[in-house]
Amino acid sequence: MSTDVVVPTLGESVSEATIGRWFKKIGDVVKADEPLLELETDKVTLEVNAPAAGTLAEIIAKDGDTVSPGALLGKIGGAAVAGATAAAPAAEAPAAAPAPVAAAPVAASVGAGAPPSPAAAKNAADRGIDVAQVPGSGKRGQVLKGDVLTYAPPAAPAPAPVALRAPSAPADAPREERVKMTKLRQTIARRLKDAQNVAAMLTTFNEVDMQPLMSLRTQYKELFEKKHGVKLGFMGFFVKACTHALKEIPAVNAEIDGTDLIYKNFCHVGVAVGTDKGLVVPVVRDADKLSIAGVEKTIADFGKRARDGQLKIDEMQGGTFTISNGGVYGSLMSTPILNAPQSGILGMHKIQERPVVIGGKIEIRPMMYLALSYDHRIVDGKEAVTFLVRVKEALEDPARLVLDL
Repeated sequence: MSTDVVVPTLGESVSEATIGRWFKKIGDVVKADEPLLELETDKVTLEVNAPAAGTLAEIIAKDGDTVSPGALLGKIGGAAVAGATAAAPAAEAPAAAPAPVAAAPVAASVGAGAPPSPAAAKNAADRGIDVAQVPGSGKRGQVLKGDVLTYAPPAAPAPAPVALRAPSAPADAPREERVKMTKLRQTIARRLKDAQNVAAMLTTFNEVDMQPLMSLRTQYKELFEKKHGVKLGFMGFFVKACTHALKEIPAVNAEIDGTDLIYKNFCHVGVAVGTDKGLVVPVVRDADKLSIAGVEKTIADFGKRARDGQLKIDEMQGGTFTISNGGVYGSLMSTPILNAPQSGILGMHKIQERPVVIGGKIEIRPMMYLALSYDHRIVDGKEAVTFLVRVKEALEDPARLVLDL
């Protein structure tokens, strides 16, 4: 008797995945809940665990294959028949493989299945797009609002990454290495370019004196870690400063839906985390209701699981504002790109000692440049500058965060 290994539910709007690699070979003994293979979606990389103990009897979907939720990946044989099942796959796999692997592409669902969502239909009408031509990523091929926002008409398809690439010199070609982009990297590339194409993006800058925050952190970091079990960093203060500013300037926490503006009466703050497989943005939900300790605990957990590839898809959805910290890599200044459909993203940078004038005297202070990129279709320049000033004021006088000023 064998146990099927199938593709798990991938989350809302995720209709397919690519097999990154199998951790086990046919004939290997596996334990229940032991990782068997790695799946790559356009949002996250996740592991599929063994549903039962036994021997990996058959691998149906191989590395690089595209599969859909519920598709058969392989089979686990019982431990008692391990020897017999190890040899069987070679004969059985060719017959079994075609059915589950041939996952229908998303584009095949165009015009079929469920009708488009009301928001998608309205957005398509406002933009003059034939919704019947938009590939749907929802259940039964339903077209969602996000599908319309990211849809590129067939007349102007996005070129493949190497479409305009000039040929290499004959002497250099043998020294090049061609690697297929992962689903996650393809999605990062597409979403960043879409944000530039759709939004009227602009960036405003300011700088913050980090001395008060650094002094506060030095004074309380040991007591904080002892009580809360997590280190006291700067991100908790930045998240709280942003949530205070978002309540005063709600346009930075809004998004466009056709000709409507949707104001979010909650603060789900995405925190960009760099991993060896690309950038992911887990979301700290209701960050405005959390304490600084609560924010730090959530971010620490996200950071660890992001590096281990253990983040869940729903943990990276629904953000209303994003913070990106390029300073950890040494960036002095940058213009971050919006995380569509959000209207604002804050860029943190390297803390560097610089001479500044304080009370008519030149002093050396630890300074950080802040950058707010925003969608000028929603956010006016006055609102963007005011938002950044409020963040600066809260960071330079942390008591404001306690007193809600």
